[in-house]
Amino acid sequence: TTVKPGDPTPTAITIKGPLEGIQTLVDLISKIMTFLIPASALVLFVVLLWGGFDYLQSQGSPEKIKGAQAKITAGFVGFALLIMSFLITRLISFIFFREITPF
Repeated sequence: TTVKPGDPTPTAITIKGPLEGIQTLVDLISKIMTFLIPASALVLFVVLLWGGFDYLQSQGSPEKIKGAQAKITAGFVGFALLIMSFLITRLISFIFFREITPF
């Protein structure tokens, strides 16, 4: 297209990708963890709600109560694993790269 006199000058649009600014492995892990930690916490919350709902709907049935307790237990075990994985990645980042990643 041609630009005519009096037409506004077109401006350039800059598109930034999700991996912009990643220079080291620590930067990459930090980007991934900023997504994974909240996503897994949301999944754990849903599992706990599901287990609680099943427990409320069990109506005293021992089989349903055991299933609900298993879901709740799995939620708490998952929460403990989530916290441990977060702390382990922070520790590895500190040991190998001498910096604490800001996630």
